[in-house]
Amino acid sequence: MKLTRRETLTLAAAATVLGAAGAPSLVLAAEGDVHDTVRLMAPAGLPDKVLGSADAPVTVIEYASPTCPHCAVFSNDVLEPFKEKYVATGQVKLILRPFARNTLDAAIFMLAEAAADAVDEGSEVAEGEFSQAAVEAYDNVLATFFRTQQSWGTSDKPLDAVRAVATQLGFSEETFQAALTDQELFSAIEAMRDQALNDFGLEGTPTFYINGKQLTGNKTLDQLSAEIDPLLA
Repeated sequence: MKLTRRETLTLAAAATVLGAAGAPSLVLAAEGDVHDTVRLMAPAGLPDKVLGSADAPVTVIEYASPTCPHCAVFSNDVLEPFKEKYVATGQVKLILRPFARNTLDAAIFMLAEAAADAVDEGSEVAEGEFSQAAVEAYDNVLATFFRTQQSWGTSDKPLDAVRAVATQLGFSEETFQAALTDQELFSAIEAMRDQALNDFGLEGTPTFYINGKQLTGNKTLDQLSAEIDPLLA
């Protein structure tokens, strides 16, 4: 889903109920542009949650928005076969980064972050790093919201609908409220969104970076394979 002018201006100037948005650049990158991988692998705001082998020769980063229907199609139809083909075999490490187009997106990402943190709470995992179990918990929250997008995304009471899904995922009212009132986390999600706009010229969601090469819009497994397989040869 490409960003509309209204969405871009909203991201630039509107104050949400959780905080004020930053000012993004309007310079967009084109399909196939190659970005500096050092800059790309230095995320602003939040540490990456890396699914797969740290030694994988190919890195795929996806920027996604829970309210984006194209992101839901990718998550529901392509992601699992992609993980089976490339992540489980050690060929690709996969990073899903938040791109919050609105407050509802931010709320869902905050729930996913809380789920990941809960898994590693009290463990010996270094600060800023996540166990594979925590990454899977994070991904599971997002996958669940993508699967149920038609229910909460069309509700006339979206926060209640999001709460209902969160309850199914094991959130109590206390942990739900704690996640959604974490101003520091909200600011970090904003910082990651602003970096994608300002530094990488993100054009819409989903956007993929395959060893730095940008692909925008929903992609099939075959389309991704066409980019990845030559890197594995």
